[in-house]
Amino acid sequence: MPKSAAPLGLFVLLLFAGPAIAADENVAAKRPNIIVFLVDDMGIMDTSVPFLTDEAGQPQRYPLNDFYRTPSMQRLAERGIRFNQFYAMSVCSPTRISIMTGQNAARHRATNWINPQKNNAGPHGAPRWDWDGLSPQDVTLPGILSDNGYRTIHIGKAHFAPEGHEGADPANLGFEINVAGAAFGAPGSYYGEKSYGHQTKRKHHAVPGLEKYHGSDTFLTEALTLEAKPLVAQAVRDNIPFYLYFSHYAVHAPFDSDPRFAANYKDSGKPAKAQAFATLIEGMDKSLGDMLDQLEQLGIAEETLVFFLGDNGSDAPLGHQHEVACAAPLRGKKGAHYEGGMRVPFIAAWAKSDPANPLQQQWQIPAGAIQSQVADVTDLLPTILDVAGAAAPKDHTVDGLSLQKLLTGKPDPQRKEQFLMHYPHGPHRSNYFTSWRDGDWKVVYHTLPNEPTTGGFIQFEDGNYELFNLADDPFESTNLAKSHPQELKRMMQGLIDALVAHEAVYPVDDAGAPLPPQLP
Repeated sequence: MPKSAAPLGLFVLLLFAGPAIAADENVAAKRPNIIVFLVDDMGIMDTSVPFLTDEAGQPQRYPLNDFYRTPSMQRLAERGIRFNQFYAMSVCSPTRISIMTGQNAARHRATNWINPQKNNAGPHGAPRWDWDGLSPQDVTLPGILSDNGYRTIHIGKAHFAPEGHEGADPANLGFEINVAGAAFGAPGSYYGEKSYGHQTKRKHHAVPGLEKYHGSDTFLTEALTLEAKPLVAQAVRDNIPFYLYFSHYAVHAPFDSDPRFAANYKDSGKPAKAQAFATLIEGMDKSLGDMLDQLEQLGIAEETLVFFLGDNGSDAPLGHQHEVACAAPLRGKKGAHYEGGMRVPFIAAWAKSDPANPLQQQWQIPAGAIQSQVADVTDLLPTILDVAGAAAPKDHTVDGLSLQKLLTGKPDPQRKEQFLMHYPHGPHRSNYFTSWRDGDWKVVYHTLPNEPTTGGFIQFEDGNYELFNLADDPFESTNLAKSHPQELKRMMQGLIDALVAHEAVYPVDDAGAPLPPQLP
């Protein structure tokens, strides 16, 4: 991390429940528990819950909503508010570190997914990007919460730092307990029969710490849930508020079919890998439901605030990365510069509604509501700290803003609708790009537009610039860069200014000189 601004502390679900460690019970009642439930590679269309809306602001179903089965997400959405313009970075490690730090990836500089074994900046990638990821010296969300009396628990995927670095173990980043978190992002296998990768060619990605399930038919998603539940119960028995960061490996590749749900998709007409992906979605949803059930059984659901989200756009194996396919009607997927690459599901809800509960009176969330204002993953840290009654160190830069007003379902006119996505790397599904959302407009700058992507695809024929009006063209079908030159120049100036403000690093030319974006 850049030492001038040490980062602070991910699909996210936050859960607040139970009393605090303070001796005064009146103080304890004001300190809810917190869980972040994060789903890997889950985009906004990978669910039966409709997030997109029609012109009247009502939920609008699309064919993909009828393919997936997520009743627990529906249960959560009915109890709270869902956001239809919630952004994450387009690949995983940048989002996860943004959740931990409250900083945009352009600032914390972990701008690519972190290859656990080698620096993957790319041939023209920014040399000073933060491949090292997080370290014990960095300010993190769980670290702040731990200092404020919370028991901090990490379950599942970490992907915060490479192998051999202290930050690869979440226990060095403010989490008191780490189950199954390591340097890599993709599991070796989801199957207990294969020891979650230990008995495969992918054993370098074998999920650690789950030996008790080796050789069993316990699917990885279920094993993580079985590990999370007793830790939550123990925190309640100990009368200690908890922060549970429940970060599923699902629904990341490999697309191992979850046999518990395979029959639900066998007649769908979709390819086998897409059916397997759908079983991963449904298994994740069962885990969510199991956790919500446990909160009710423990009697703490009314005191538990839940935030649910994905960490980047969809990776469903349905079509080309730059087309309207796996995130239809949105264009693009994970890693791409289009909306399908960075729009994710986000739900905030009390696990059980109780208007008389003091916590719910302080944080009022309407049932079944939809929030259309732009927000993003950097907002989680300040929101969680607000709810927990904690604060970031004064010398730590936080890019996000508290979501308290947006969670009421009302607009926040003081909040700018902006989002910066900076990816100075390649080759990937989209190469060396920066995307800037400001109001209804979105501009994308491609530093090296003729560099082939991982699919051998040349990104554009129109040069460095793409410009869209998302109000008129929400599915990014028409590039307005040539027809609206003044708007393009205005948006590019905003993009350049945002990168400078975040002290971003840039791709380089063959001689190693930086290539910052240029005005048209």
